Amino acid sequence: MATKVVDLRSDTVTKPSEAMRAAMAAADVDDDVLGADPTACRFEAEMARIMGKEAALFVPSGTMANLISVLAHCDARGSEVILGHDSHIHVYEHGGISTLGGVHPRTVPNNPDGTMDIDRIVAAIRSTDGALYYPTTRLICLENTHGNSGGKCLTVEYTDKVGEVAKAHGLKLHIDGARIFNASVALGVPVDRLVRAADSVSVCLSKGIGAPVGSVIVGSKAFIHKAKILRKTLGGGMRQVGVLCAAAEVGVRDTLGKLADDHRKAKVLADGLKKIKQFTVDLTSVETNMVFFDMADPRITPAKLCQALKQRSVLAMPTSPKSVRFVVHYQISDGDIQYTLKCIEEAVEEMLACDAKPEQLLS
Repeated sequence: MATKVVDLRSDTVTKPSEAMRAAMAAADVDDDVLGADPTACRFEAEMARIMGKEAALFVPSGTMANLISVLAHCDARGSEVILGHDSHIHVYEHGGISTLGGVHPRTVPNNPDGTMDIDRIVAAIRSTDGALYYPTTRLICLENTHGNSGGKCLTVEYTDKVGEVAKAHGLKLHIDGARIFNASVALGVPVDRLVRAADSVSVCLSKGIGAPVGSVIVGSKAFIHKAKILRKTLGGGMRQVGVLCAAAEVGVRDTLGKLADDHRKAKVLADGLKKIKQFTVDLTSVETNMVFFDMADPRITPAKLCQALKQRSVLAMPTSPKSVRFVVHYQISDGDIQYTLKCIEEAVEEMLACDAKPEQLLS
């Protein structure tokens, strides 16, 4: 019998549940490019309701969701978007807003909690006096939760303040909400309230929700009309897409209620790592389902640790020359957490023992 793999590389690695597979097989479908797929229409309407927006659109990926959103808001040449220097849109989406949309990014430093200082956002807004020389600021982007900050949550108070800045300057606000439901659960704030200030939000369905494919964009009816045209332009229009929306429906129904338990398990994992002296972990940084930890012993590297864990059927990702990331999802059990900690202890002992052997040979 095959050994179970404990996959902590990301929450994107979940396999479709039996309920998802059954829903996909039974989905009532039609041509969604023609607006006729009943399952897609139903799911989009439900996501718009949950998020407190007028309309929603299913798209193949989170990268496309953010790209469409930026292009819909920045539909004039010479547009500029203000976003965090360590944001997913800026770092991990292949510069699509520039290469495909001609939109200029103006970065503001992300703080350790994922926020950008309000005064720095205001200072980054271009003055109309410089229109002859500068791009035109049209959009501000936030990310909640903030992945490169360890899954930190942006509070509703902070989001509202950024929304006020955007409104006061005639700008739009987009939230990359790939893990917005994790933020909602961790903060204890209903998701529609958390994103009320936003003109658009992208929501990943294949992360914490556990669906196999897709994201949704939510916003006004006029915004979604523009987004639908851009989706077609980018090759994201799909035909019988209800097959995918059916799985996402099950994820929203069955998995959202498990996010709090994912967060609890992440804290258990962080607590266990804290007890291993070769690592440093900031327990206060573990707000949702991500755990980042640093190597405190030069004899242990992220690459070596991840390789040793892989040999024990535990998968993880190095995030820097000194850091490793674990991401907990609903298919990780309490037993998996304890097994992972046991494997880490064994791997550390093994690496330290190997490092000591040359010294023993020389003595």
